[in-house]
Amino acid sequence: MTAAPPVSPPVPLSRNRDYRLLWGGQALSEFGFHTALIAFPLLVLALTGSGAASGLVMGTIAAAQMVAGLPAGVLVDRYDRKAIMLGCEAAQAVSAISLVAAVWAGAATVWHMVVVAAVFGASAALFEPAESSSLPGLVAEEHLPTAVAMNTARASMGQLAGTATGGFLFAVGRFVPFLVDAVTHTLSFVALLFVRLPRRERSADEVGPLGREALAGLRWVWRERRIRVTVVCAVVLNLFFSAFYLVVIVLAESRGVPSGEVGVMAAMLGVGGVAGALLAPALHRRLGPYGGIIAVFWALAVLAPVTVLMDSGYLIGVLFALMALFPPTANTAIMTDQLLRTPDELRGRLTSTLVLACGAAGAAGPALGGALAQALPGDRAILLCAAGMAAAAVLATVSPTLRTLSRRHEAGRTDG
Repeated sequence: MTAAPPVSPPVPLSRNRDYRLLWGGQALSEFGFHTALIAFPLLVLALTGSGAASGLVMGTIAAAQMVAGLPAGVLVDRYDRKAIMLGCEAAQAVSAISLVAAVWAGAATVWHMVVVAAVFGASAALFEPAESSSLPGLVAEEHLPTAVAMNTARASMGQLAGTATGGFLFAVGRFVPFLVDAVTHTLSFVALLFVRLPRRERSADEVGPLGREALAGLRWVWRERRIRVTVVCAVVLNLFFSAFYLVVIVLAESRGVPSGEVGVMAAMLGVGGVAGALLAPALHRRLGPYGGIIAVFWALAVLAPVTVLMDSGYLIGVLFALMALFPPTANTAIMTDQLLRTPDELRGRLTSTLVLACGAAGAAGPALGGALAQALPGDRAILLCAAGMAAAAVLATVSPTLRTLSRRHEAGRTDG
C-alpha cells in the first residue's frame, strides 16, 4: 500500500506573491482615488464657484456605483475577473489623464468632470466584486479572514492618507491630485499584470440575459438564510450609524463646536477604522464570527447615547474611534463566511448585492438623520437612533442563525 504524499502547508500571506501584488497595487490605487475625490469639489468650486455643480460631480460617482452595481456582479461572474480589474484600472488612469490635460490647458468643464466621475464610480462598482470574488482563489481558506481584514485596513488607510494629501496637492497645482491618481492607477495596472489568477471557464449555455442573471443572483442571496441575515445586519448597521453620525454633526454645530473639532471627529472615525482593521484578524480569532458581529451592535448601542453628554468635539472623536474598532471584525466574519458558502460562479453577484444594499442604507441613513434632526431636538434624535441600535443589538444577539457562524468557526479551529 502506497502512502499518500504529504500535504504542503498553505503559503502564508506574507509570502503569497500574488496576494501581495494585488494588495500593494490596490493600496496605491485607493490612495490616488481618494486624493482625486477630495480634489473634485475643490476644482469645481475654483472653476465655477457653484456648490450645486460640486454636488453634481460628487453625486455622479455615487450614482454610477449604484447604477452599475447589479450588472457589475453579473459581468464579474460571466467574464475573466483579472481582465475586468485591468480594464477598471486602465479606464481610471486614462480618464484622470484626460482631466489633467484639460486642467493644464485651461479647458476643463463641469461636464468633463461629470464623465470622469462616472468612470470612477462605475470602475469602483466593477472592481470591488471582481477582487473579492478572486480572493478564495488567491489565498488558502484559513488565511481568508486575514486577507479580508487586510483589504479593509488598506481601504481605510487609503481613504485617510488620500483625503489628507489631496487638499495639499491641490494647493500645489489644480491638476496635481489627478496626476497622482493617474500614476497610481497605472502602477496598479502594472502590478495586476503579474498577478496569477486561476482561469475560469464558463460555457455559452450558462450565459443568459443580464437582467435574468442579476435576478438569479438576488434570489440565491435571499434563499440562503445565513447570507440573508448577515446582509440584513450590515444594512441595519449602516442605516442607523449613518443617521446617528449626521445627527451628531448637526448637534455639535448647534452647540458651537468649532469646525476644526468637527474635522477631528470625522478623522478619528477613520483612525478607529484603521486600528480596527489591523486588529480584526486577532479579534476574529478571539471573538469568533458571532461575537465579532454582536460586538459592533452593542458598542454602538452603548456608546451612542454618551454623545448626548459631551460638548467637546475631541471627546466625541474618541467615542467615534471606539465605535469604529469593531466593524472591520464583523466585516471579516461576514465576508469570509459568505465567500466560502457561495459558489464561485455567484460570488460576483453576492458581493455586488452586499455593496448595493449597504450603499443604499448609507444613502438613506443621512436622509433619516436629517429628518430626525429637523423634527426633534438633537439629544432626542440621538437617543432615538441609539434605541434603534439597541433593538437591533437584541435581535442580533438572540438570532439562532448568527450563532451558527460561531459553530462553524469552532469546527474550523478544531479541524485545524
